[in-house]
Amino acid sequence: MDSYTYPLVDKERKGMKHFLVTGGAGFIGSNLCESLLKAGNKVTILDNFNDYYDPQIKRNNISEVKLLMRNSNIPEERLEVIEGDIRDKQVVKDIFTKGLDIVIHLAAMAGVRYSIDKPELYYDVNIMGTLNLLEACKTYGVKKFIFASSSSVYGNNKKVPFSESDFVDNPISPYAATKKAGELLCHTYYSLYDISVACLRFFTVYGPRQRPDLAIHKFTNLMLENKEIPFYGDGSTQRDYTYITDILDGIIKTIQWIDKPEKKFDVFNLGESSTISLKEMVETIEEELGIKAKLKVMPMQPGDVNRTNADISKSKQVLGYAPSTEFREGIRKFIEWKLKK
Repeated sequence: MDSYTYPLVDKERKGMKHFLVTGGAGFIGSNLCESLLKAGNKVTILDNFNDYYDPQIKRNNISEVKLLMRNSNIPEERLEVIEGDIRDKQVVKDIFTKGLDIVIHLAAMAGVRYSIDKPELYYDVNIMGTLNLLEACKTYGVKKFIFASSSSVYGNNKKVPFSESDFVDNPISPYAATKKAGELLCHTYYSLYDISVACLRFFTVYGPRQRPDLAIHKFTNLMLENKEIPFYGDGSTQRDYTYITDILDGIIKTIQWIDKPEKKFDVFNLGESSTISLKEMVETIEEELGIKAKLKVMPMQPGDVNRTNADISKSKQVLGYAPSTEFREGIRKFIEWKLKK
């Protein structure tokens, strides 16, 4: 990622902004923190390192961020990593009393299928955790809040591509419902208080450090181990896969959009705006790995949508968002990273 600069905060900070990135040890978060640090900012990461997947993966992500800092001569004090929960009011209070400029809220219980088994946990973390952060913004005067939403809020929307103006009151998983609820909370706090908010609907992000439970990473691992991959349905389901650097570019442009004096609220799609079928995705991984996949054909899973497809015309016009990574190129880069691990 290129480095980005931000407007001066005050003379003492010499142009540095202080970001709180919740979920900053994860896939998107750790990559984002590297970009923010390279741009000369201070970053506080709040992550609970839970066991939804192996916590050591997140710890390794943090180690890579710190290695980048050393190699780039970024002072150690520019990064603080706090192991804590967004639902813990005391932990959140301690962070906010240090002074923050912008909150980027990525932390959440992830995964559509697991949310069906654990709906109370998803409600507690994704809704109450978000509420806790917004309350802290209100209390401590933090004026900028970026919320990681999801394309899952569109459900099985029959109109494609999905536009931010579409009706999104028909979620088909608890996870999707919590993300829609998070957007509503964000709008409430924007309306009541002096807080600018951007809600970003991410479309199937992939690339280096991708979570191991997500299809591209999971399938690659299984194929390298000569094991069967779970192949749901007839392979015709489609996803709008978005490479990590394109997502980071969208977040950075959102920071630049929100970091203005006037109060504002908006929702933006961050996707690639093209779709790849499950069958095409597997074939691309096969070709790039040089390995034939062993398919274990299974029925469609509850909560899974048939297709995601982002209309990014608004993000292009308002943010200047311009994804540029073609799917095969992104898969090639991911596999290069994977094979180096």
